[in-house]
Amino acid sequence: MNKPNLVAAAAALLLAWNAAAQTKWDMPTPYPATNFHTENIARFASEVDKATAGKLKITVHANQSLFKTPEIKRAIQGGQAQIGEVLLAALNNEDPVFGVDNVPFLATSYAEARKLWQVSKPAIEARFAKQGMKVLYAVPWPPQGIYTKKAVGGAADLKGEKIRSYSPQTARLIELLGAQPVTVQAAELAQALATGVVNANITSGATGYDSKSWEQLSHFYDVQAWLPKNVVFVNAKAFDALDKGAQQALVKAAAAAEARGWKVSEEKAKWYLEQLAAKGMKVQAPSAALRADLRRIGETMTADWLKSAGTDGQAIVATYRK
Repeated sequence: MNKPNLVAAAAALLLAWNAAAQTKWDMPTPYPATNFHTENIARFASEVDKATAGKLKITVHANQSLFKTPEIKRAIQGGQAQIGEVLLAALNNEDPVFGVDNVPFLATSYAEARKLWQVSKPAIEARFAKQGMKVLYAVPWPPQGIYTKKAVGGAADLKGEKIRSYSPQTARLIELLGAQPVTVQAAELAQALATGVVNANITSGATGYDSKSWEQLSHFYDVQAWLPKNVVFVNAKAFDALDKGAQQALVKAAAAAEARGWKVSEEKAKWYLEQLAAKGMKVQAPSAALRADLRRIGETMTADWLKSAGTDGQAIVATYRK
C-alpha cells in the first residue's frame, strides 16, 4: 500500500475509533428553548461536551418536541432517551413525596425552598434510584401566582372559573377554590388561553411571560404559593456505561447547573413580573381576604398531604420546620 493510501486508511480508522468512543444522549425537556430552565440545560450540555472532550454529547430537545411532557420520565426510565427534565410536583400521584414542594405555603421563598430541597433530596433520590434513574440536579421556578381576566378580592370571585392546572396539588387547590381545574402543559398554555380552554392560570411569572399571558389575561396576583422545582435525571444504566471520567464530568456540570439555575431563577423572578406589568398586566399583591382564603386552603392541603405522604413525608416536613 502506498503512502497516500496508508494515510487515508489511518484517518478512516481514527474517525471510526472516535465515533465508537463518542456517546450520544437525547434529552427531552418540556419548555421553550428561551425559557431559563432550558437555557441552563443547554449550557449544562455544552459544559459536559467540553469537559469530556466531545466523548459525551447531549442533544437537547426543547418544548416537548421529542416526547410529550407526561411521557418524559417513562421514556428515560425505559431507555428511549438517556436524560431528561420533569416538574417534580407533576409526579405527586405516583408518590406524594415528589410533590412536597407543591404543598401550598410550606416554602414560599428561595431560602425556604432551598432548605426544603436539602431535606427532601435523599428521599427523592432514593425513589428515582429504585426506578433505575439517577437525579442530577434540581432548579426552582419563581413563586407561583394567580392570573385572571378580572379583579379578584377573595376566593369567591374565582368560583366556576376554568383554571389551568399542571399538577395534582394545583388541581386540588383549584377545586377547593370552587373552580374547575383543566390540565394544560406549559407548551400548550398560550393556545389554551387563546381558545378559552382556560380563562385563568396558577403559575410563575416565567410561564406567564413565556405564554404571553397578557394577550388574554389582565391581572396577576403575587400570592407566592410555592416554588416548584424541575429535576434533571439520567437513566442509571446509561450513566453506569460511561467511563469514570465522563461520570465525574457529568456530576460536576450538574452541580454547576444547579447553583447557576437557582441564582438565575431568583434574579429573574422580579424581572418577569416587571415584564408582565410593562405589557399592561396589573401586577399586585393579593388582598387580605384572598390571602386568608388561600391560607385556609393551604392548611387543609398540608394536612391531607402529610397523611398521604406517610412517615417519609412527615419526617421531611418535621425536619424542614425545625
